Amino acid sequence: MEEVDLDLGTVRAFVAVTEDRSFSEAAARLGLSQQAVSKRIAKLESDLGVRLFFRSRNGAELTEDGRTFLHHARALVGIADQALAVLRGRRRSLRVDVLDTRLASLELVRAFHQSADDVGVDVVTSNGLRSAREALVRGSVDAAFARVGGPLEEDLRHVPAFLEPLHVLVARDHPLAGLPQVEMARLTGATVWMPGNVAGSEWAAFYRLLGEAFDVRIDDTGPDFGWEHFVEEIGSGGRIGFVGARCRLPWHPRTVQVPVTEPAVVYPSSLLCHRQNHHPVLARLIRHIEDGFQPFDPGRQWMPAADRAAFGVA
Repeated sequence: MEEVDLDLGTVRAFVAVTEDRSFSEAAARLGLSQQAVSKRIAKLESDLGVRLFFRSRNGAELTEDGRTFLHHARALVGIADQALAVLRGRRRSLRVDVLDTRLASLELVRAFHQSADDVGVDVVTSNGLRSAREALVRGSVDAAFARVGGPLEEDLRHVPAFLEPLHVLVARDHPLAGLPQVEMARLTGATVWMPGNVAGSEWAAFYRLLGEAFDVRIDDTGPDFGWEHFVEEIGSGGRIGFVGARCRLPWHPRTVQVPVTEPAVVYPSSLLCHRQNHHPVLARLIRHIEDGFQPFDPGRQWMPAADRAAFGVA
């Protein structure tokens, strides 16, 4: 037997006509025209292969098949209404992936929550864009911060969130430590240690492109024991590291951050979400992001060509 997928709208029309015993009154209740209700009933009868109503002096009366179907129809409509009530009434917190709780994205989420303290936000971490795509599709997160250096799936949307300037992290006795800023030309031929640059990650790709553009060698050898170990290693020797200006690094008495200039290298981050995600707080977060975004300045800043295209910059 051929399977039939019942249209809930036709079932709801059937229940309304049954209860009102009138196509016109059912149409008024449902906010439809009488013709639209008649078409829905005709479609339902066609799908079921039976006649559900006959007309009498008292209005629309159920046939034997109609009476048999009525109990099940009411159950279907009732279950659907319960499901809608549960989802609409549930005040689930907005789930946002910030990649790492030391990064600037967390500060952005925190600022949003402070400006809208009536909303709930749950912060989660992951391994970036590699897992964010699937998480957004599954609905396990509502939004994620990541670098988007290329095309995304059609059902995903990205909103430019922030451009974070880079700093060099050096020991206090390093030659660069006493400078107010470090021009990129000074780093030509230098080796920058980035043990957290995991192969296949969007941030590793960013630093690879940066290295190619400015003749800087990116050393991603590990082991990567976390932020504390990274800062300790920088403070103990002659290594150089790149960090975001807004990254909340562990404090260390022997390290200094110096801004990178001429050009000011910026790391681009976007807010990603699924186009079919209608969480009521998501739209407010997007507006918050858009209101605070500072556009890219091509005369002063640098980011890879792929990111410029993703941000709509020529």
